[in-house]
Amino acid sequence: MEDFVTAPTELDRRWLTEAVRLREEQAGPLEDQEANRRARQQGGDLATRIETRALWLAERDGLTQALIRWKQGARLALLALMIAAVLSGAGLGLAALGDGLRPVNVFWALGSLLGLNLVLLLGWALGFFFAGEQGATLGRLWLWLSERLARDAKAAHLAPALLVTLQRQRLARWLLGLLVHGLWLLAMTAALGMLLALLSTRRYGFVWETTLLAPEPFIALTRSLGALPALLGFSVPDEAMIRASGATLPSLDIARQAWASWLLGVVLMYGLLPRLLLAGLCLLRWRQGRRRLTLDLDLPGYAPLRDALMPRSERLGVQDAAPQRLPTFEAGRLDGGSGGALLVGLELDDQRDWPPTLPQTITDAGVLDSRASRHKLLEQLSRFPPARLLIACDPQRSPDRGSLALLAELARSATATRIWLLPSAPGASLDPARLGDWHDALDRLGLPYADTSPLTWLEHGHD
Repeated sequence: MEDFVTAPTELDRRWLTEAVRLREEQAGPLEDQEANRRARQQGGDLATRIETRALWLAERDGLTQALIRWKQGARLALLALMIAAVLSGAGLGLAALGDGLRPVNVFWALGSLLGLNLVLLLGWALGFFFAGEQGATLGRLWLWLSERLARDAKAAHLAPALLVTLQRQRLARWLLGLLVHGLWLLAMTAALGMLLALLSTRRYGFVWETTLLAPEPFIALTRSLGALPALLGFSVPDEAMIRASGATLPSLDIARQAWASWLLGVVLMYGLLPRLLLAGLCLLRWRQGRRRLTLDLDLPGYAPLRDALMPRSERLGVQDAAPQRLPTFEAGRLDGGSGGALLVGLELDDQRDWPPTLPQTITDAGVLDSRASRHKLLEQLSRFPPARLLIACDPQRSPDRGSLALLAELARSATATRIWLLPSAPGASLDPARLGDWHDALDRLGLPYADTSPLTWLEHGHD
C-alpha cells in the first residue's frame, strides 16, 4: 500500500486526471482557459498536457486536498480492518482449543481454523477468474469505508476514478487481492500465535471421534495433511497414537506434543502459507502493472481536449520554460526571466482620456473589455511575461469575482504587479464604500495598489 501516502506519486497524477474527467463528464466542462494555457506552455505530448491541465484544475478546485483526505480515510479504514483481522484470528485460535477442561477434537478444531479461510479462498479464486474486478468483497468494503471516513463531498469521484484508472492494466484485482490476502494473512498469523500461546501455557488432550466411519480414513487423512508440514520439521502422530486418540483421551505427553505439532503445522501450511504466497504474487503484479499505467486517450472525455491543448497552428520549436510550480487561486508573481513594463486597463469606459502619455519604455496593452481581449493578452503574457505590470481599474465599478480572478491571473504572469485605482471621471465622484470594497479585495489577493499614478514605478522599477 505504498501509494497511499500524502506525497504525490505517478498514480496520484493519473488518479486526479481521471477524477477530473469523470467530474466533467457528469457536471459539464469546467472553466479551463488558464489551465489550457499552462498545459500548452509546459509542452509535451497530448497525454502530458491533459495531465497538466487536470492537475491544475484539481489544485484550483480543491480536489488535490480531497485526495489527501481520502487517502487518510483509506489508511484509517485499513487500520480498522487490520485490527478486526487480528481480533478475528485470535478468536479463531481461542475457540478452536477452548479452555483446556475438555479434550480437543482435532478435526473440529482444524475445521474451525481453516474452514472459513479455505471456503473464502476458493470464492476469491472463482471471482478472480469469472467475476473479474468485482470479486473482492473486502476490497469493496475498504473502498466504501475510505470514502465514508474522508467526509469530503469533493471526494465523490475519487473512488470511481481509482477503479477506472486501475482497470486499464487490470490492476484493481491485484490491489484488492493484495488487501484481501494481506488481511487473511494477518488473521491466520494471529490465530497461529494464539495457538502457540495456549499450547505453551495449558495442557490439552486431543481426540477424534466417529460413529459411522472406521479408524482408517482418519489415519489416512492425518498422515496426508501432515506430509507437507513434516517437511518443515513438524511432528506427525504415528498410527498407534492416532488409534489411541480415537479410543480414549491420551495421557502420554509425547502424544499431546505430536498432535499439537501436527495441528500447528497444518494451520501454517494450509492456512498461512497460501495467503502469504498469493499476497506476494498480488504485490509483484501490482508493482509491474503500475509502472505501465498510462492515460487512455480514446476515452470520450479526452477527445475534445486535443484541439485546445494541441492546436494545429501551434509552432514547433523551443517553448518558454514551464512554471516551477502549479498556480493557485491567490495572486502571486512570476519568478524572474522576464523584462519590460506593461500598462493595461480593465473595463474602462469611453469617458476617460486613455491611455495617458507614456514613455517609450512602457508598452500600452489597451483596455480589456471583452473575453477575446482577455484571452489574447493572457496568451501573450504566457509567452512574453513582463517584469512590471500595472493594471488600471475603475473603482466606480464593483470588484466582482470575475474581475478579481482576472487580476490574480494577470499577476501570476508578471514579476511584479500593481493596481492603479483611477480617480473619478470628470463630473463624477467615488463612492467611499465601494472604494473600501476594492481595498479589502486587493488586500485579500495580496496585490499592492495606489490611488495616485504609479507610472514612475512602472518605468523605473521604484518610486
